[in-house]
Amino acid sequence: MEKINYQKQLKQLYSPTAKKVDFIDVPPMNFLMVDGQGDPNTSKSFTDAIEALYPVAYTLKFMVKKGPLAIDYGVLPLEALWWADDMSAFTTGNKDAWKWTVMIMQPAFITPEMVSNAIQEVALKKRPVSLPLVRFETFTEGTAAQTMHIGHFSEEGPTIQKVHRFIADNGGQLTGKHHEIYLSDMRRTAPEKWKIVIRQPTSIQC
Repeated sequence: MEKINYQKQLKQLYSPTAKKVDFIDVPPMNFLMVDGQGDPNTSKSFTDAIEALYPVAYTLKFMVKKGPLAIDYGVLPLEALWWADDMSAFTTGNKDAWKWTVMIMQPAFITPEMVSNAIQEVALKKRPVSLPLVRFETFTEGTAAQTMHIGHFSEEGPTIQKVHRFIADNGGQLTGKHHEIYLSDMRRTAPEKWKIVIRQPTSIQC
């Protein structure tokens, strides 16, 4: 049986250094996604979205492992896009105005039909509240600046500023949505050791 470690294969996307900011060209990739709005710390819809994504992702993994493809791969980490209609919401602390898309990247061999079958299977077993909101979509990000943040979410500010300053210093502008990738199992890892990829699309072309 073939085994694939996508985090290792895509090291440039999922393992940036925390010592500096770099530009990277992010290829189009397919994701399971759920959209929502609200404070991620208190919003039930945020928790519901995550609880819908993981069962579908793991169902797909085992479908592929046991099916004709016979490929064993690790489920990719949770990612999120963040934005607001009024971006001042990110500096005023109005987290209820935050909008987000939580998502998990899927291998290229995953098809819409496979996703549909996985969703139906999850619906028969667990029926997570936000399952009807799960969609399968290609996300194209393009050139972005990224670095690794080590620590709690609440301490991301200086890291995000460093990424934005790097883009400005190189003559670029911010485009697209703020992107985070949560590499650590936050149930088992101390907050000061959390690893979070901070990524910001830019007008600069690699």
